[in-house]
Amino acid sequence: MPSNVRDTIVKLVLISFVVGLLISFFEINPAELLANFGETAQKIFSLVARFIEWSVKYVLLGAVIVMPIWLIFFLIGKARGKSPSRR
Repeated sequence: MPSNVRDTIVKLVLISFVVGLLISFFEINPAELLANFGETAQKIFSLVARFIEWSVKYVLLGAVIVMPIWLIFFLIGKARGKSPSRR
């Protein structure tokens, strides 16, 4: 077997393993995935939407502290003639 074919098979197996682990995180088994594909997609979408909804409040809470501190450092850098993005 040529090495590029073997390498491709190994990569596909590893990627399949990682995807399988991710799907198992959503408590989905292969039979359920095939039997209820539409429901499965909705279930995954619902879980992702709930995660985003959960995480947004923490991003906003952190931004209340981080953004003013960043603005202060940005303005100090501008006053000194330096741009923080040039570092």
